[in-house]
Amino acid sequence: MQEKTAKARREFYIPRRNREKALHGSEFEIRLRNDFSQKAISRECADWIRRKVCFKSNQTAEGIPNFMTIDSAAPVTYAPVNGFTRADLGCERGSNLFTMINRIDAPQSTQYLELFNTIWNDKQRLQDVTDTVLESITTAYQENSPEFLYFFALYNIFGDFLEHVSEDDLPSDTNGFKESIVWNKLYTFQKDATLAIISKLEQFNGCILADSVGLGKTFTALAVIKYYENRNLRVLVLCHKKLSDNWITYKANYRNNPLAEDRLHYDVLYHTDLSREQGFSGETDLSKLNWAAYDLVVIDESHNFRKHTLRKFRF
Repeated sequence: MQEKTAKARREFYIPRRNREKALHGSEFEIRLRNDFSQKAISRECADWIRRKVCFKSNQTAEGIPNFMTIDSAAPVTYAPVNGFTRADLGCERGSNLFTMINRIDAPQSTQYLELFNTIWNDKQRLQDVTDTVLESITTAYQENSPEFLYFFALYNIFGDFLEHVSEDDLPSDTNGFKESIVWNKLYTFQKDATLAIISKLEQFNGCILADSVGLGKTFTALAVIKYYENRNLRVLVLCHKKLSDNWITYKANYRNNPLAEDRLHYDVLYHTDLSREQGFSGETDLSKLNWAAYDLVVIDESHNFRKHTLRKFRF
């Protein structure tokens, strides 16, 4: 039956249909995937096909038993032949317990040749697909622009995620967070990360922002915080005590605060405050704190959480 497969490019391994697997080798043979020599070999293979080969596809639902006949003055037929790998042809051990191939000499072999010619010339059953095969092979030596490879890779990595993202999961531009100071200080990759984090928070209620260089991670997190604060949501930052000055600076009315005009107002507490039932953390009375009132919790250096702290996580 006719089958269709999506086109693929040279830099990715192209999975074949079941009936084509025998054409590119078994698991016991070396396959040319992303090898530097693949381009030249693919071009030579395409030239050879144009000169000497014709491919036809079975358009019916009927199966055709496999055999191989060498056409000569005295034809020789080998059957059954399950594929064209070295293991299928009996040249190697392969994964089978045994491989049994019968040799049939003339005049019995001529019947196989006549049967093949009858089916081969039946246009109702077989369709010439040589051009389709050539098109698939020639893509193996066509060059692609770096931009194409970049977006193709991103699509294959995030394709499943994008299919399940609804408009409600995407950041809204109407709350003005893109006019903020922190947003306009971000590099393009940080802006992309900010939007991705917001989408994941909306869809999965959680997201991990990996470490970056310098202030990359902190400013990206601050942009996310600004988005939610513009929605009038309460934000809590949990950090190591030695990092608290940095977080407090970005929301304080200090001369050295580059984001003062954004008027960030998140709360800052320490990791260890999660395990405390009373006492003060700065000016915050932990015995009166309503932990459940926070809509977004940002955890800085989360790998420093202590086991006893995680057991009493109350969000």
